[in-house]
Amino acid sequence: MVYILTRGAFAKCSLLYSLCLISGFRGLAALSDPLPPQRIAVVGGGIGGTAAAYYLRQQFGKHVQIDIFERDQVGGRLATTTIQGLEYEIGGSVIHPRNLHMKDFARQLGLQERDSLVGLVGIYDGEAFTFEESSSFLTNIFRLYWRYGFSFIRLKMWLEDVLDKFMRIYRYQAHDHAFSTVENLLHALGGEQFTSMAQKSLAEVLLKAGYSQKFIDEMVTPVMRVNYGQNQDIGAFVGAVSLAGAQPDVWAVKGGNRLVCKGLIYAANSQLTEGRVTSIEYQNRPSRAGGTISMYKLNYEKPESSYGLYDIIVLAAPLHKNMANISFLNFSSPIGDFSGKYHQTVTTLVHGLLNVSFFGYKNPNEFTLTEILTTDSTKNFINSIGALSPVSASGDFKVNLSEPTVWKIFSPEQLTEQQLNLLFVSYSSKFERTWLAYPHYVPKELFPPIILHDNMYYLNSIEWAASAMEMSAIAARNIALLARHRWYQKADQIDQENLYEKLKGEL
Repeated sequence: MVYILTRGAFAKCSLLYSLCLISGFRGLAALSDPLPPQRIAVVGGGIGGTAAAYYLRQQFGKHVQIDIFERDQVGGRLATTTIQGLEYEIGGSVIHPRNLHMKDFARQLGLQERDSLVGLVGIYDGEAFTFEESSSFLTNIFRLYWRYGFSFIRLKMWLEDVLDKFMRIYRYQAHDHAFSTVENLLHALGGEQFTSMAQKSLAEVLLKAGYSQKFIDEMVTPVMRVNYGQNQDIGAFVGAVSLAGAQPDVWAVKGGNRLVCKGLIYAANSQLTEGRVTSIEYQNRPSRAGGTISMYKLNYEKPESSYGLYDIIVLAAPLHKNMANISFLNFSSPIGDFSGKYHQTVTTLVHGLLNVSFFGYKNPNEFTLTEILTTDSTKNFINSIGALSPVSASGDFKVNLSEPTVWKIFSPEQLTEQQLNLLFVSYSSKFERTWLAYPHYVPKELFPPIILHDNMYYLNSIEWAASAMEMSAIAARNIALLARHRWYQKADQIDQENLYEKLKGEL
């Protein structure tokens, strides 16, 4: 249920609420202090928006009303579909073991973790496999060393250094520190290394560090293609996030990752409105105490037109062209002249028997791979193909490759019937979804602003550094802290320099 106040009712409610606060516990001496916000709107019901509602509740207390607006389904880019009576992930699928916010959400909401499907991976260049994983650890080490030397070990060490620095964000947020820009956040975590990584391509950084072009082409680029549909020209920071997601021991939520979003709405004690936000208007309204009150009028369709008045708005949906399509009235374009576009990726789920001869196998019984990544070759019309386990599967779930299996295919364009017939001996069902799932990443010096207006914030700014479930959760907590500090004028908690050194002695 959504409560819409008329002008008179809103002014009356505001006055009564203010008097209650002042007489109840603040005292006459505190009349000059900012009063708490009464209503907060969050636009977007994905992991970012629902996490924002959860953290805003923590920061502003139980009395503020928090409304979430979602025009489609709760979960956003976390979604499932049903094939042969079982549910499978079609959106964000895996979570890194060091994603502490996602782990905490699962624990707080009583959700079970589900291990990702364990299998063997191959790298295909359009003609043959350049690498095939074996069930023998020693065999894998020998194959990697023989082809790439110690590059694989060096890359793991480099990623550990990046992850260790990235993990500082949890310390900073535990101590209520917030950042007003993505640039400031990255610099606080990794100093010049992280800001430089955002401005250079992954290939540039790795080549300068001494990695061979062959290693980058055959081992690094395929990971970029499966995770972001792009290649080694991707920014180095998002490239590191992508490589970290390819590490072992990743997990998912049993029943589907979107269950986190549904649980967070409940945990935040927020109201969900299924409707499309059409415009946001900045207004100055007269108050009974004299002067004016600044508010945002949020117009939406449900499908009938309606509106609500809010003190704070968090936009947790992409604002770029042909995305959210929200108009802004009485203030200029909130993301200014920032240029960029979202990258198209097509997800196709097929229940069928894989044609292993297409990948060069004459004997199907010799084929043991459950995931195939591809190099950036014109001969490859797919980015990857991998066997899936249902979201309800237990940890011991195994794929029988000799029987029809559900396969997830990532491709830049929709697959034709001819291409599907090349990939499969036969198939009984197909599901297809075209996503603008993440930005098209090129090295950038600037990111979209987090602060769009006085009390309006843009959560999706952070995905231009890297798009992942945990990145959205981090952005959500950062915005909740930032909104609180700016509302109560606590500038000493925002954009602090040398935080690592300051906090090192406290932890």
